[in-house]
Amino acid sequence: MMNTDGSPNYGVVPSPDTDAYSADVLTSLRADAAEVIARYPQKRSALLPLLHLVQSVDGFVSPRGIELCADLLGLTGAEVSGVATFYSQYKRHPNGKYTVGVCTNTLCAIMGGDEIWDFVSAHLGIGHDETTADGLVTLERIECNAACDYAPVVMANWEFFDNQTPESTSKLVDDLRSGAPVTPTRGASKVCSFKEVSRVLAGFHDGLADEGVGAGPASLEGLKVAKAQSATKTRPVKAAPAADALFEAPKGTGKAKKK
Repeated sequence: MMNTDGSPNYGVVPSPDTDAYSADVLTSLRADAAEVIARYPQKRSALLPLLHLVQSVDGFVSPRGIELCADLLGLTGAEVSGVATFYSQYKRHPNGKYTVGVCTNTLCAIMGGDEIWDFVSAHLGIGHDETTADGLVTLERIECNAACDYAPVVMANWEFFDNQTPESTSKLVDDLRSGAPVTPTRGASKVCSFKEVSRVLAGFHDGLADEGVGAGPASLEGLKVAKAQSATKTRPVKAAPAADALFEAPKGTGKAKKK
């Protein structure tokens, strides 16, 4: 298990790595950052994608990355850190090459998510928010993977692996660590690295967004039923009211008024 100071990877204590960026890396980062900042009418609005950009280079939100973001956006280091510590997707210690998230929210837990978590955690010898000694897998207990129709669900760098079992998830992490080809259930045809995905989240597309099936059969079942029922039923057409029904004569007068 990779050693940390005991703080969560999304907590407030950063890794002590403070080495300055090399000249070529800094030049590349500033060029990419300029492209990101140009998308926003106010440059401080670019902070979220810039933090992902930092992670695409450092593998986490490093102190030098915080300093760079603050310099580029005219913010203080405290302001940048306040954002970086608010969202769990920003890591404050080096993250594994692959983040494997096991959903243990209500539905996934009932369908086997808790069993998957216990099995894989023991298999890897790490707990929540910990990384294997080879630096390849960071394991997380996820509140919801937004794919309840495929419970229990596991994600690897935010790619879906549906209808999982303890055995299939253990094979998944073993394949990721060995470098064997891994194909998500839906979406892209491969699992990119944490740094590669971070660059995509910064707004630099990798061309994989339209690969594969986005919504599988379980997600579309309700739509199929609705369409089938709609095709067999005809909606009654309401007849237009007669013209004289729109008017009535006020009591005591011979004049009609509109209803």
